[in-house]
Amino acid sequence: MKIGIVGYGTGGKHFHAPFIVAAQGLELAGIVARAPATIAKVKADFPDVPIFASLTEMLAAGVDIVTITTPPQTRRELVLEAIDAGVAVIADKPFAPDAKTGRELAAAARAKGVVLSVYHNRRYDADILTLKKVIEEQRVGKLWRLHNRMDFDDALTLEGGETGGLLRDLGSHIVDQAIWLMGPVKSVYAQLDIVELPEGPTDASFVLTLTHHNGTHSYVSATKLNRMVCRELRLYGEKGSYLSQGSDVQAQAIFAGKRPADDLAGWGYEQRDRWGVLQRAEGNEAVPSEQGAYHAYYEAFADAVRNGTEPPVTTDQAIEVLAVLDAAFISARENRVVTIA
Repeated sequence: MKIGIVGYGTGGKHFHAPFIVAAQGLELAGIVARAPATIAKVKADFPDVPIFASLTEMLAAGVDIVTITTPPQTRRELVLEAIDAGVAVIADKPFAPDAKTGRELAAAARAKGVVLSVYHNRRYDADILTLKKVIEEQRVGKLWRLHNRMDFDDALTLEGGETGGLLRDLGSHIVDQAIWLMGPVKSVYAQLDIVELPEGPTDASFVLTLTHHNGTHSYVSATKLNRMVCRELRLYGEKGSYLSQGSDVQAQAIFAGKRPADDLAGWGYEQRDRWGVLQRAEGNEAVPSEQGAYHAYYEAFADAVRNGTEPPVTTDQAIEVLAVLDAAFISARENRVVTIA
């Protein structure tokens, strides 16, 4: 199946294109880029892939799937254009500014019979897949709570202003992870740390307390401005706990110039000295890393388009994340617990 990418910033270059190339059953058939510097990057990375000046031009050339990875404020119109053309769409997160707009996009896709999904690729992180297995195997017994921390020293990638901020950026990922691991969210209490940037006031750090319908809790937090790098997962249950302090292995490999297609079998495994540790009465046990595999998202999406199966992330799931983020903004502004409608 032919797939095209709209946008070639750090998302398109580092988190989409390499994994499309690695995914079985997909052909990278075009990239939309306009700025001369961006076009030069595309030509250097993919000299044989056509470059288009617009989504309209790429749709006319013919693709089966498009990935929209442009700045957040531009995504709605591009997603709707692709849907109107009858082309399956992967929208980068957050795929809409709020849950209401997310529902609008989902309704448009249903009306046209188009598969629409959101790129919550961090479900396919090695540490998350390993934790998912620990939960499914009930290694800590009845679940109590999850702590999900993602601190990066990465100030330059913080998008400023009303449509940016860290909650919509990393928050989209770690809230999705919490829901995927622990279940639907009933209520939210949020604390946001605001900085003044040229684009306007911007949330640069956050801590959310999520209460799940099953009675468990998740505490999710992130920052990009505090000169700290820490990727930590802590799971507590009645039989013990699980602690993971991973290295964000896929992202670090990509930034080091490695590509999954070069060694797909060996891709995405956490180093042994960074394996998570299960801690129970009978002793501690290092848990071998599952394979991190963002390309698996793309393979699952292609299967959904080809066979009419459910995509790897449904619009309902993505809207649920947006509803939590909406509630978090209200909670932080009004300093109260907000129930998810």
